[in-house]
Amino acid sequence: MTDYLVELTPIFRDILDLPDLNLTRQSNANTVEGWDSLAHVNLVTAVQKHYKIRFALGELSELKDVGEMIDLIATKTAAR
Repeated sequence: MTDYLVELTPIFRDILDLPDLNLTRQSNANTVEGWDSLAHVNLVTAVQKHYKIRFALGELSELKDVGEMIDLIATKTAAR
């Protein structure tokens, strides 16, 4: 079983330039320093590239935290 949180952590650390970031399923733009709209675009792009998936605009607007992103990634990668 894939541990998406472990895989996402270095992506978030790199994009947000936070080498000590402790990413959790509850992490979101309000709780993580530097997670602004530009960083969000870069995160989404990096995640899509890493997992070779595409998010629909409507899917992205409904994501409230990393946990929901993980659930969506799991759904999309399972559908391949």
